[in-house]
Amino acid sequence: MGMNVGSSSGDDDVVSSINTTPLVDVMLVLLIIFLITVPVVTQSVAVNLPKETNIVRVTKPENIEISVAKDGEVYWATKLVPDMEELVQRLGKESVKNPQPEVHIRGDDKSRYESVGRVVFACQRAGIMKINFVTEPPARGG
Repeated sequence: MGMNVGSSSGDDDVVSSINTTPLVDVMLVLLIIFLITVPVVTQSVAVNLPKETNIVRVTKPENIEISVAKDGEVYWATKLVPDMEELVQRLGKESVKNPQPEVHIRGDDKSRYESVGRVVFACQRAGIMKINFVTEPPARGG
């Protein structure tokens, strides 16, 4: 076996340039991988997202106002409801009316989602078909 360790004349030229061919090969492979994976990542299930609406609330006497305080207490109009079972029973009496009244839930901005969720679940158990969340309109100005 033979091996070439230098030129026959004895003076070797030092190569001072960098071979960029492997770098270009790696970059092209990475580019191809990104081009293939990006469309897969951005795909999602086609759903119709709700549009933001700002409808003026019409207060009817038959509407039910339920308020959730920041400490989780639930009020029917201005009267405290001691537990969720009583709320379900009271909503059940209202749900059989024709037309069925709407429930307007007014949740304090400091209340936990769990407290408001319990009220929504009570409405569902009682058979209420229309639930609205009452919010303040966004502040105008700039």
